[in-house]
Amino acid sequence: MNGRKIFGILVLAVAVSVFAAFPAMAEKPIKIGIIQGLSGPLEIYGKAEVTGFKMGLEYFTGGTNKINGRPVELVVEDTQLKAARAKMLLTKLYSDDKVDLAVGPTSSGVALAVLPVAQQFKKILIVEPAVADSITGTNWNRYIFRTGRNSSQDAISNAAAVAAPGVSIACIGQDYAFGRDGIAAYKEAAEKLGAKVVAEEYCDPKGTDFTAPIQRIIEALKDKPEPKYVWVIWAGKGGPIPQLIAAGLDKYGIQIASGGNVLAALKVMKPLKGMQGSIYYYYEIPKNEVNDWLVKEHYKRFNEPPDFFTCGGFAAAGAVVTALEKTGGKTDTDTLITTMEGMEFMTPKGMMKFRKEDHQALQEMYAFQLDTKPDVEWAIPVLTKVLPMEDVAPPIANKK
Repeated sequence: MNGRKIFGILVLAVAVSVFAAFPAMAEKPIKIGIIQGLSGPLEIYGKAEVTGFKMGLEYFTGGTNKINGRPVELVVEDTQLKAARAKMLLTKLYSDDKVDLAVGPTSSGVALAVLPVAQQFKKILIVEPAVADSITGTNWNRYIFRTGRNSSQDAISNAAAVAAPGVSIACIGQDYAFGRDGIAAYKEAAEKLGAKVVAEEYCDPKGTDFTAPIQRIIEALKDKPEPKYVWVIWAGKGGPIPQLIAAGLDKYGIQIASGGNVLAALKVMKPLKGMQGSIYYYYEIPKNEVNDWLVKEHYKRFNEPPDFFTCGGFAAAGAVVTALEKTGGKTDTDTLITTMEGMEFMTPKGMMKFRKEDHQALQEMYAFQLDTKPDVEWAIPVLTKVLPMEDVAPPIANKK
């Protein structure tokens, strides 16, 4: 065999090996880490988030679970709502599992603890559903995006439901980042509308007896002219609403106000027919093809409607798929950040948009009035007004 033939065979062999490598390269999985509280008092939230993310990934990839030809691999971890464990798990996901980006966590306190890990590894963390303002505020870094609403978006929309000149309000919430940030944002929003917040009560997140804070609230409000409200912000199981109902607030003309919540919490609110507030998501409110698919498929698979946080996980998947389709499947962090800043993406709520300055997802909220039906176990948030994303946009609390 002469040299020219040998050279030709070698060239052909190299060419075959290069072309054979292309499918392998194209099929290298995109790895996404998920850290949620899948056990403990917020497990109903965390499990709904994971379900929603998987369903969103299925929907936005047309059932293939592939983006630009690359399969998506999920690595799901349970934080157990422990900050130290969450930091360890996110470190493992970035360093050992080599995920391209991560999503989570459930608790605001846990989220604040893991933000520096994303910065350390220079990898994106999409915060969903933790809501403390400081996550995209004073503790934010450029690797943090949030699809979940924040405390200010909740507060601005809830304040709009009841706050006005001459209104007196007392607030009660959990004594940690979620409750404190939520009440601070609500107070600012309510007082801008002319109301006066006359009392703030912060309770043990695991507490079961709210007698003392309820009595202090009654003392603060009982002599105020009507209208007057006690606004409740609570995450997870338990909370003061049943004891507030039992306390005979109506003797003093005090009404209960609160934001919408998961279906389990709406069951507790069934005696509060007529209550006004705002909600992030209730499955009957949004009217679009994405939500239609989610509701139909969730009923088919689980024999129940999607909940508040199922929508959140679905929205996070929408952001991930949209970003990776726009980058052509490229997963390097700087390309993703450039792509995601100002990016619009579809969700069961309709369109959301990442604000460039702080990566907070701007989104519409829903004002409601509670109604009840004998054949429905929970109070039904009946839409009274769609609050556009621009109207409930939170203040920008950081500088890039």
